[in-house]
Amino acid sequence: MIIKSSTALCNDYSMISDLAHEKAEQREETLKLRAKLEAAEVARLSGAPDYTLEESRKRLEVIYQRD
Repeated sequence: MIIKSSTALCNDYSMISDLAHEKAEQREETLKLRAKLEAAEVARLSGAPDYTLEESRKRLEVIYQRD
């Protein structure tokens, strides 16, 4: 946590605002990742097929037609 005096907050409002926006964006990305991980875990527990890294690469190569 960053502690600033009220004078510094008034004088550096744009910096404080930018910092708050950055932190909010980081938090949003963290929450999105957490939701994806939770969905993957639920799928795994429900018996969805899983793939090795090599199988995933091969599937992507087919999708993007790379040799």
